[in-house]
Amino acid sequence: MNITLSNLSKTFGEKVAVDINQFEISSGQILGLVGNNGAGKSTLFRLMLDLIKPDSGRVLMGTTDVSQGEEWKDWTGAYIDDSFLIDYLTPDEYFAFIAKVSGITSEQRNAFLEKFSHFMAGELTGQKKLIRNLSAGNKQKVGIVAAMMLQPKILILDEPFNFLDPSSQSAIKRLIVQYNQESGATILISSHNLQHTVDISTRIALLENGHIIRDIEGGDSHAMATLEEYFQLHE
Repeated sequence: MNITLSNLSKTFGEKVAVDINQFEISSGQILGLVGNNGAGKSTLFRLMLDLIKPDSGRVLMGTTDVSQGEEWKDWTGAYIDDSFLIDYLTPDEYFAFIAKVSGITSEQRNAFLEKFSHFMAGELTGQKKLIRNLSAGNKQKVGIVAAMMLQPKILILDEPFNFLDPSSQSAIKRLIVQYNQESGATILISSHNLQHTVDISTRIALLENGHIIRDIEGGDSHAMATLEEYFQLHE
């Protein structure tokens, strides 16, 4: 599923959060979005998910303008932060709720969750703790797993490596790449972790003050060298 950004802009007061003339993400790409704090990464994701309205321009998921239709929500999974969660439920209850509203059977849900058993490390399913009482890392895991349960054609994850221990970071990298290869889904991640981003991304967009200033092929030493040079100059 392609994503097209056209004349997309968003300001907050005098601060330019996003200003992108034209940018297309091809079906099946893993796009890593990188930039310093305040570069516009989270704002861009929120515009793409129609959580905030642009000052101008539009976002197309396939041929659907996200601000004009609802069908794109059927093929899009996302986790931005813990506001996406229903925190008075346990993880099991939350996964069951997501499955029910998405038409996923209990058998399909259980088979899916089994694939994530190593990632969840026995700390989420089969427990009685409410999501609100989980650690930040385990909340992150619940959100990521729920977003992927939908088997989306487009998957958007904001800082998926945040709060996770090294073992869980490695696991989610493997799961994201595996899902991309098996489904052909278009996947967007933002991250401050340059190595993880380069490891899994087929393409990297570098944001500065809401503008995409570099469009880099991912997955090689040149991509890492380009990013390291930029961030060393902008420390």
